[in-house]
Amino acid sequence: MYFLSTRGGQKVTGAQAIVQGIASDGGLFVPETFPKVSSQELNDMLAMNYPERAAYVLHKYLDDYDYAGLKDACERAYSQFEGNDAAPLVKMDKGLYILELFHGPTCAFKDMALTLLPYLLREGCNICGIKEEILILVATSGDTGKAALEGFKDADGIKIMVFYPDDGVSKMQKLQMCTTGGNNTNVLAVRGNFDDCQTAVKRIFNSNEYKAELKEKGVLLSSANSINFGRLAPQIAYYFSAYLDLVSSGQIEIGQTVDFTVPTGNFGNILAAYYAKQMGLPVGRLVCASNKNNILTDFIKTGRYDCHRNFYKTMSPSMDILISSNLERLLFEISGRDAALIKERMENLSRNGVYMVTTEELKRIGESFYAGCTNEEQTVECMYDFFCEYGYPLDTHTGVAMNVAEGYMSACKAEKDPKDKTPLPPMVVVSTASPYKFPQDVLYALTGNDVKDSFKGIKRLNLLTAMKVPKNLQELRYKEPRFKAVADTKDLYREVLHFLEVGTDGIVAEGTAKKRAPRKKAE
Repeated sequence: MYFLSTRGGQKVTGAQAIVQGIASDGGLFVPETFPKVSSQELNDMLAMNYPERAAYVLHKYLDDYDYAGLKDACERAYSQFEGNDAAPLVKMDKGLYILELFHGPTCAFKDMALTLLPYLLREGCNICGIKEEILILVATSGDTGKAALEGFKDADGIKIMVFYPDDGVSKMQKLQMCTTGGNNTNVLAVRGNFDDCQTAVKRIFNSNEYKAELKEKGVLLSSANSINFGRLAPQIAYYFSAYLDLVSSGQIEIGQTVDFTVPTGNFGNILAAYYAKQMGLPVGRLVCASNKNNILTDFIKTGRYDCHRNFYKTMSPSMDILISSNLERLLFEISGRDAALIKERMENLSRNGVYMVTTEELKRIGESFYAGCTNEEQTVECMYDFFCEYGYPLDTHTGVAMNVAEGYMSACKAEKDPKDKTPLPPMVVVSTASPYKFPQDVLYALTGNDVKDSFKGIKRLNLLTAMKVPKNLQELRYKEPRFKAVADTKDLYREVLHFLEVGTDGIVAEGTAKKRAPRKKAE
């Protein structure tokens, strides 16, 4: 299968799309066509375990990869997860389920893709005959950074540098990133918010001057953000798996539709569900759940994407985003794959911070998507009420999703004809992080107690909920941060060059300049 740029400039293989990360014209790679999965194939997948299902879905897109190699890589990636199932589906009530995606090495859904991406990238280089060292640059709102660092640490021929917004992630997320091991890793705090980090990283990717300079050094840029199709593709698999679990447990029959609610910031997670729907998975409505930064809710309701608004730091920091990169892929589809139009809109967004879709395009969005948002108080109330009713603690992002899902289901019931006795489609709420990643906020929501120390929060949350504390979070208490530097966005490329020159240990490589202005330390 070939992949196209959303802005029309390239057509590449799957391996090339993953290695390159972003198209040369700044667009995102999308499949030339959507591969289909038939009802018979769904039935055949029922007996598969999660790694087998993931490999089956992935190979539909990445047919230039060896299937046996993909299957082996999936088995190795998902063997790192706690329990026997990487993506268990938990029944809460009749018609309401939670898809738990937080059992991986960093306790967040990003592990579902980033434990597998190192194989996809390295094998992609082998397929393409690429010998250069790979430099992965990652902008993160909290979870992607640690998951990428964990996935790529000590990988041969690869270096990874992660940028996160200073004072824009949770204490636990920051500690996870800044204590990362590996002799090929680097982490840098950036003054600004996630959008500032993401824009600065994209600027590096889109600069022919920077890319040429790096190539002279024998370095090739790639990305582990969801702009890379290698990050997006593994996420499609868990929507298939959740559906199949509903079938195998007798909750539905193959062919019945299922709704999904997804807490959404950069639009990658919910876009993966949309891709699953395009492949033939019987997905009904995709409910896009936003926090106080509700730009996606406004867009899906009005068709106007406008960045001229206040930016809020919330208790669900991975959703504190105003520029949702993966929305470009959806725009490409609903515009009839009009690459020239997408390029124009993205230029308008970069230049003016706003664009509009047509009435017909907005109608197409509404055929698959519903959007809702929730503020901090509503999120806390939902988390408290849900725990009281089910004894199940939600993390802050899942609290946003659950509140929006409940509102959507209530609205659907109210709109139904009283004579219509058919049940609503099952609702699967996607849980993207362990409550222990945000222990202070979760504890406050459940008890009203404000604990300053993250590890005291974990201990008290464990006593309250009896939910097992992930081992990797327990061990953080005894780790010292390795990375403490902070920089302005304008200096990120300089910091990249510094990392390539001196490495993680700060030892200047032979033949490189030793004089350098000292960097300020993060508070």
